[in-house]
Amino acid sequence: MSEVPKQIATLSQWQLIRLRFRKHKLAVFSLQILVCLYLVALAAPFFAPYSLDSKNLDYAYAPPQMPRWSFQDGWHTFGVYQEQDPVTLKNQYVQDRDIRVPLGFFVRGDSYSIIGNWKGNLRFFGVDLNKAEARGLLDDPDNYYPGFFLTGTDRYGRDIFSRLIYGSRISLSIGLFSIFIAFILGLSIGGISGYLGGKVDIFIQRVIEVLNSFPHIPLWLAIGAVLPQSWSSLQVYFAITLVLSLLNWTGLARVVRGKILALREEDYAVAARLLGASHGRILFRHLIPGFTSHIIVTLTLSVPGMILGETALSFLGLGLRPPIVSWGVMLQDCLNLQVVANYPWMLMPVIAIIITVLSFNFLGDGLRDAADPYAGR
Repeated sequence: MSEVPKQIATLSQWQLIRLRFRKHKLAVFSLQILVCLYLVALAAPFFAPYSLDSKNLDYAYAPPQMPRWSFQDGWHTFGVYQEQDPVTLKNQYVQDRDIRVPLGFFVRGDSYSIIGNWKGNLRFFGVDLNKAEARGLLDDPDNYYPGFFLTGTDRYGRDIFSRLIYGSRISLSIGLFSIFIAFILGLSIGGISGYLGGKVDIFIQRVIEVLNSFPHIPLWLAIGAVLPQSWSSLQVYFAITLVLSLLNWTGLARVVRGKILALREEDYAVAARLLGASHGRILFRHLIPGFTSHIIVTLTLSVPGMILGETALSFLGLGLRPPIVSWGVMLQDCLNLQVVANYPWMLMPVIAIIITVLSFNFLGDGLRDAADPYAGR
C-alpha cells in the first residue's frame, strides 16, 4: 500500500471532501452557475432591465434584439418598428439600422422598492435614457420606442428576460423551501424507522410504499382542484411548496433508514447507549452526523425534481397562477403550438430550467464522488 501524505492524513472529513470536490471541474463550474443564478434572483429588480409590470402593446411578440458595440456609438441596438405584410397581412418587425438605441451599464430605469419604502431605479444593463433623450428618441415623431428586448417580448409586450429574472425568485426558492421541509420529514421519520426497527420500521416502510405508489400527475390534479380559487398568490405558493415536500421526503427517509441500520450497532453507538444517553441524543448527535455528506448529496439531487414539479404544476394550470411569475407560469403561453412555431423565443424559460437542473445534477454528482471514501482508489 502507498503511504498517505502527512498533510492529507491530518485533514478532517470535510476538508477531504472539499479537496476532492475542487478536482471535479464540472461540478465546480455548476456551483458557480447556481451561485450566479441565486444572486441574480435575490437582486432581481437590479438585474432586470424592466419592472415586472412594464409592458408596451405596440411591441407584442417583438423578436430578440442583440446588443452591439462600436467605437462610435458604444453599446447599442438597432431600433425596430412594426409593419403589416401586404401579402399575408401578418404583423412583422423590421429593423431600422438608422436608429441606434443607446445601451449601458448601471443606467436609470423604472423605480422599485428595495427595503421598506426605500426606492431605487438603478439597473445593471439596459437602455440609457439620458443618451436616448439627448438623441430625441423619446419624442420621435415616428413613435419609435427606445426599447431593448434581449429575449423578445410576450403577447402583452412584456420583456421576457425581465420576467425570467423575476420568475427565478419563485422557481429557485420553491426548490429550497420544499427541500427544507422534506429534509425535516425524511431525517426524522427515516431516523426513527431505522433506529427503532421492528413493528415501527415495518409500519413506516409500508406507509412510504403506499405514498410512492400514488401516480403524481393524477394526485396533482386532485390537489389543484381542491385549492380554493380565492387564495392569494402567496397562499398558493406555500401550498405548492407543502405538496412537493409531502411527495418527496420518502427517498431521503429510506437513505437515512439504511444508514442508521448499518450504524446503530457500531461500538460508539452501543457505548453511548450503555452510558445512559437518550435515544434522541444517540440518533441525532452520534448516528446522523456520521453520514451528513450523503444527506447533502441526496438533497442536492432532489432539488431539480422539486423545480420540475413546480414547473409542471404551473404549466398545467394546477399550481401558481398569474399575476405571480414563475418559469412554469411563463410556459403557460406555450400551450398554443402555433405561438411556439411563430414565436420560438417564448420557450426561453425552458432553457433556464435546463441550465438549472443540469447544474444541480452535476453539482450532486461532484458531491457524491467527493463524499465517497472509496472514490479514486
